[in-house]
Amino acid sequence: MKLGAFIIPTGIGASIGGFAGDASKWARKIAKKTKLIVNPNVVNAACFSGISDNMLYVEGYTLDEFFKGNANLQEAFNNKIGVVFDKAIPTDILNIHINTINAVKTVYDIDILDYEITEDEVGVNFYIDNSGISTGNIKNLETLKNTAQKLINKGCNAIAIVCHFHEEQGDEYSNGVGVDPVGGVEAIISHYISKEFKIPCAHAPAFSNVEISTKLVDSRCSAEYITPTYLPCILLGLNNAPQISNTKGYSVEDIDFVIVPYNALGGIPVLEAARRNKRIFAIAENHTVLNVTSKKLGIKCDIIKTYEDLLEHI
Repeated sequence: MKLGAFIIPTGIGASIGGFAGDASKWARKIAKKTKLIVNPNVVNAACFSGISDNMLYVEGYTLDEFFKGNANLQEAFNNKIGVVFDKAIPTDILNIHINTINAVKTVYDIDILDYEITEDEVGVNFYIDNSGISTGNIKNLETLKNTAQKLINKGCNAIAIVCHFHEEQGDEYSNGVGVDPVGGVEAIISHYISKEFKIPCAHAPAFSNVEISTKLVDSRCSAEYITPTYLPCILLGLNNAPQISNTKGYSVEDIDFVIVPYNALGGIPVLEAARRNKRIFAIAENHTVLNVTSKKLGIKCDIIKTYEDLLEHI
């Protein structure tokens, strides 16, 4: 069976995959035909998840290391998940998330070993920069690291992180335009933990306002407006996320193709795939705020009109 990678970077306003699991249907169709690496942004959808048995759920830093040849992906099942909660999360919001953990354990029999609360507030800020990309900063990454270490010492081999975010997505995002404002800083958090511990991890934001919205929103982001917590999707993804190995499992040499939005080709996976003469599919219907095309980079690329058309090439 072939091995592909379906990548939609976070926080770049992808018209497909830039919202809440709205690229999942295409990932699921492709994964019926081939083993498929997906970054969390492709399948995460708040209380839903597009993950399927034939997918490998891989966070961005690890994905880069994999494509650079610095890490292998070893298939894993029933990981022992630890959850890091930001001290800044109010008690009532924390209780909702603990209930969520228990619900996911009960329904899916996922091994969520324990949770820990950080000693200090993490201090997350997020914004859209001048280039239109979602980003942000974190005041206290060290407290995340220390808390994750406690969970690893207890036997956890995958880490879910939930930090407090003071604001929510704006009207522009709910109307299906613009950039997910929290995605960029979420990636910074998960990259940091992945780099420190070389284990699967993913992040979900916790907002103070947990009221269910009654307004009609764009279908692509609707999953985020019917739930008070975004934690379920990352627990479902981490359940069978591959472990990182130096020698075992899939290596970059096993990759047959990479699928990316048409004008977002500047990432490490694409550049490394091009250097290794791997097939790259750029999907024309999926546009972003970037303007990094194969023509600008001077790399060989198959431009496919739609994801539907792509199914014929897999």
